[in-house]
Amino acid sequence: MEIIQKFGLEARLFLFQLVNFLIIVFVLKKFLFAPLKKMLDERKRKIEQSLQDAENAKIILGNATEEKKKIIAEAKSSVDMMMATTKVSIEETKEKAAIEAKSRSEHIVEEAKQRAATEFENMNKKIGKMSVDISGKVMSKVLSNLFTEDEKQKLISRALEKIDENITN
Repeated sequence: MEIIQKFGLEARLFLFQLVNFLIIVFVLKKFLFAPLKKMLDERKRKIEQSLQDAENAKIILGNATEEKKKIIAEAKSSVDMMMATTKVSIEETKEKAAIEAKSRSEHIVEEAKQRAATEFENMNKKIGKMSVDISGKVMSKVLSNLFTEDEKQKLISRALEKIDENITN
């Protein structure tokens, strides 16, 4: 106690200051530190939540980038396949068109040959008839001096029949 008095401490005053200190600590703890701690904890929780959300967004962005690359690759593959299919289709169409054109040209040539043959036959028949008529006239002129009219007609008829047979065969 002597030491306490040497330093100028009074026990009652010290006890009173101690009680005041404890009351101030209690009041500060209850009304200042508790709400302050609660506010800091809430802020810490929000910051952690924001960091977690940012990390999730980063993962989602990475997944979206991967998905975008995957979709682009699939689209490119699909386009390449469509291009290949289109090329094959174009080639098939060209081949079909060429075959069809060749078939048409052959058909046209065949029709032309048939028409030409028909025209040739018609012309031969006309020429044959003309030659029969001319031959008949020539024979009738030549034979008019040699034979009678009935004999002339019989000879001309036979000759014309033979000529007609030769022409039609």
